[in-house]
Amino acid sequence: MAALACGLILAGCQTATTKPQSQSQTSARDRLPLSARITQWRQSHDSVKATAPPASTPTPPADLWSLTRANLELEPQIDQSSVDDQLNRYLKHDRYMTKAADQAASYYHFVLNRVLERRLPAEIALLPFVESGYNPLARSPSHAVGAWQFIPGTAALFGLKSSWWYDGRRDIIQSTTAALDYLEYLNERFEGDWLLALAAYNCGEGCVARAVKRNAAAGKATDYWHLSLPRETRRYIPKLIAVARLIKNAEQLGVALPKLDNTPYFDIVDFDGQIELAKAADLADVDLDELKRLNPGFNRWATDPDGPHRLLVPVANADRLRQGLSRLPPSERVHWARYRIRSGDTLSGIAARFDTSVAVIRKSNKLSSNRIRAGKTLLIPSPATEAIAAASPRTGGGQTRVHRVSSGDSLWNIARRYGVSTEQLADWNSISDARSLRPGQDLILYPNTGDPG
Repeated sequence: MAALACGLILAGCQTATTKPQSQSQTSARDRLPLSARITQWRQSHDSVKATAPPASTPTPPADLWSLTRANLELEPQIDQSSVDDQLNRYLKHDRYMTKAADQAASYYHFVLNRVLERRLPAEIALLPFVESGYNPLARSPSHAVGAWQFIPGTAALFGLKSSWWYDGRRDIIQSTTAALDYLEYLNERFEGDWLLALAAYNCGEGCVARAVKRNAAAGKATDYWHLSLPRETRRYIPKLIAVARLIKNAEQLGVALPKLDNTPYFDIVDFDGQIELAKAADLADVDLDELKRLNPGFNRWATDPDGPHRLLVPVANADRLRQGLSRLPPSERVHWARYRIRSGDTLSGIAARFDTSVAVIRKSNKLSSNRIRAGKTLLIPSPATEAIAAASPRTGGGQTRVHRVSSGDSLWNIARRYGVSTEQLADWNSISDARSLRPGQDLILYPNTGDPG
């Protein structure tokens, strides 16, 4: 039945043709390093983009699948048996597309609309189905990461930073921007031939350029279908077109796609500085797992102190987070553990205890080297519950506690309640001004243990 349906779909389609690559593609430009070619492209691209007229905005379809179908440009031009084969595989293993479509539900509105804003074929928005099943946490054996599957070198070329705190390849905002930039660059590199550009996205522009050059030298056709390319790349375009065809003809093929309204799932909330994810989830009244799912670029328990300073939250919760942030001073958005250095301590050991890195501790404390001295104090960003366990490796005596400040609390009455001095309480929590206490602030206490150092 699937094979018959494929035949019906393909009836009347024309085989895509591609003009031969010009000699300019083997010019001096191609001998430049990739980074230099990308820089040249970006300069010319930004100039053209600045003067381009705005796209017309007809009334869009109510659902995202209809919007996709209305903007498919590549699929109607292709009639290849390899596409039939891939479509039959998707129909036979329909759980893959069902799972991937569910995974895409939170991100697809953003990605598709970014693609269409650039006037690119809607098939580009389907690429993460092929690359990763629309999973921003996907990782390949070749160390490609994210929904768009960037390898480290290409990620760096297109501005996706990676640090202890953050990996831009997993960030749906940053990675989508980088992927569309890369694809536009490749499309221009291969003179408007989207199939060659997409093939180059898979195996690299050098791989495709060499295949084109070999065919041209032998007097052969230089379109994608006639090139000698790696096996994975030969299957790459058929997979993408098969996904497009499946979505285009879902009803005819008996495929039940999940309903995706043409409305955004998330909103972007900008702020200054760093914030703990758990605290942000509490302010937004969003489940922490949901917040982490929408912001998979953040590797740790808090946002990156060097940015990006924004979080994605469901649309209904965005204003709540904005209001909560407006009431929460930056000094209370991240907990800082206060650690007294002991004899024999090393920065690497302290970093391991707090599940952080030496670089983070050095930067937080403005240390010029890894040398530390017993008796000195380090401030280390860490979630309150983890900081308690890490900073308090004690035996017997008192039990570490966390006190959440309520309206009317003061250092004096909190200290009296727990049987400690105000000086101890201030020292444990790096408080220099007793008037800085605010409702909702968490204080760490070590009752009956004396000096935590």
